Amino acid sequence: MVEVEIKSRKHANGGDKKTNNNRIWRWTVVVALIAVLLATSLSPWRYSRKFSFIRSPCRCSEGSHKYTGIVEDCCCDYETVDSVNEAVLHPLLQELVKTPFFRYFKVKLWCDCPFWPDDGMCRLRDCSVCECPENEFPEPFKRPHGLPKEDLICQEGKPEAAVDRTLDAKAFRGWAVVDNPWTKDDETDNGEMTYVNLQLNPERYTGYTGPSARRIWDAIYSENCPKYSSGESCQEKKVLYKLISGLHSSISVHIATDYLINENTNQWGANLQLMYDRVLKHPERVQNLYFTFLFVLRAVTKAATYLEQAEYDSGNHLEDLKAHSLIRQLVHNPKLQAACPLPFDEAKLWQGQSGPELKQQTQKQFRNISALMDCVGCEKCRLWGKLQVLGLGTALKILFSVDGQEGRDQPLQLQRNEVIALMNLLNRLSESLKSVTEMGSSAAMDALVLQNSGKTVSLIQRLRESWMAPWWKKAPSSPLS
Repeated sequence: MVEVEIKSRKHANGGDKKTNNNRIWRWTVVVALIAVLLATSLSPWRYSRKFSFIRSPCRCSEGSHKYTGIVEDCCCDYETVDSVNEAVLHPLLQELVKTPFFRYFKVKLWCDCPFWPDDGMCRLRDCSVCECPENEFPEPFKRPHGLPKEDLICQEGKPEAAVDRTLDAKAFRGWAVVDNPWTKDDETDNGEMTYVNLQLNPERYTGYTGPSARRIWDAIYSENCPKYSSGESCQEKKVLYKLISGLHSSISVHIATDYLINENTNQWGANLQLMYDRVLKHPERVQNLYFTFLFVLRAVTKAATYLEQAEYDSGNHLEDLKAHSLIRQLVHNPKLQAACPLPFDEAKLWQGQSGPELKQQTQKQFRNISALMDCVGCEKCRLWGKLQVLGLGTALKILFSVDGQEGRDQPLQLQRNEVIALMNLLNRLSESLKSVTEMGSSAAMDALVLQNSGKTVSLIQRLRESWMAPWWKKAPSSPLS
C-alpha cells in the first residue's frame, strides 16, 4: 500500500514538471514571435533612415514616401516642387485666399442633377451651409436692398457653415462677363447664385459616403475619363485622367487631414490611416497630385500679365492692395522662376492630325464632369467640387484656348469667379502636397504599426487559448495550430 502511494506521488510530480515545462516553452514561443513581429513593423523606419540616400527616378522609397526624379509629363522634379512649395508658394497662397477678394465665391448651390434623381443624404450637419449676417460682407458685394434680416440669420449657429446670399453687379467691375467653354455652369447667370465665405466653409470630412458618393466618382472615371492603358504613349489621352486623379487625391488628403475623429466629443484631427489607404499606398495617385499641381501652376504663371493688371476690388482698399501685391509676388517670384520656369509644357499637346479632335473630345468630357457636380448630394461637398472643377476648367481655358480655337490669337478673358476658383484650387493642391510631404512617412508608419499590432493581438489571443488548454489535450510540438 505504501509502495503504491509513493509511485502515485512520483507520477503526479512528473506530470507537474511536464506541465510547467510545456507552459515555459509556450511562453518562450510567444515572446519570440512578438519580438519578431515588432522588429518587422519597425524595419521600414529603420531601413528608410539607413538607406535614405538611395535615389530612383519617379520612385517612392519605401517607408519615407519621398518621391524623386522628374514628375511624369512635366518639367520639374519632385524635390524642387516640394522645396518651392514650402518656401514660396504655400505661404503666399495661404495669405492670398484669406483676403476679402479671394475669400468669397459665387456659386449655384442648388441645381437639379441632369443624370439621375439626387438621393444623397449627409450624415453630419457640417455637410450643409447656411446664411450669415449681412454685415459680414464687403460693401461692393451687397446689392442696394438686402434680404430681410430674419432670412440672413444662420439657423444652425455654426460659423463654419456660414453663407451669404447677396449679389451686386458692381462686384464685377473690370472683369469680363463671358462663359467658360470648358465648364457646364453658366457663370453669367446671377439668378440663383449665392456668395459663400470659403474661410468659414472649409473643405473637410462631412460624412458624405455610401452609394451616392461612389456613384459620382464612378461616373467620372468610367464614362468621362477612363484610365489609360499602361503602355499608352499619347500624352493627350492621359492628361484628363491624371488631372482628375490628382484632384481626387487632393480632396482625399483634405478629408483625411481634417477628419471627425470622435463624433460624440466633436474632436477633429488627422486620420493618418485614411490618408495612407486612399492616397499614400498608391504611388500613381501621389504622382498625379504633383502633375495636377504643376499643371495649374503653369496656368497661373502663363496668365501672369493678365493677373497682375486685373482689378481687385472688394471695398477694402488696404486688403485689396495686399491681394494685388501677393499676386505679383506669386507670378513674378524669382525663386520659382529659377527653380521651375516651365512647370508644364502645354505646347506639346494637341499636335498632329488628330490633335484638334482629341482636344474637342477632352473638352466635352470635362464639361460632363462639371455637370456631374450638380449631382453631389452634400451641399458643402458640392461647393468645393464646383469651385475646384471651375478652377481646373479655368486652367484648361488659359492653357488650351477658348472654344477650340488657338488661344494665342485671342486676348485672354477671365471672370472674377474664375480667378478666385483658380487661386483657391492652387492653394488646395499646395496644401495637399505639404500634407503628403509632412505626414507621408508618419501615415505609412502608422498604417504598418496598426496592421502588425492587429496581427500581434490575434497571435497572442491564439497562444493564450493554446496555453490555457490542458497539457494532455494539446501536443507541445504545435502551439499555433
